[in-house]
Amino acid sequence: MYLSMQLSYYPLKDDFKPPVKEVIKRLEASGLEVYSNRMSTQVFGDFDAVMAALAELMKWSFETYGKAAFTANFLEGDRRPRA
Repeated sequence: MYLSMQLSYYPLKDDFKPPVKEVIKRLEASGLEVYSNRMSTQVFGDFDAVMAALAELMKWSFETYGKAAFTANFLEGDRRPRA
């Protein structure tokens, strides 16, 4: 099953840009299709791969940077942007 996810990450610290950039970098390295903008990051791929990447990313984030808020929206199917 294909999954489309919109993810926003809010590290609860004053210097929030480095953690945000690292989260996006790790998502891009996951092999999933990733599109970032100023408001959120969109991730597309196989359901199990997206969910596994999200679980690993969240755990890493909490262990590395501490408290943070993640918000995610999920939609079954391929909602990648079209040219």
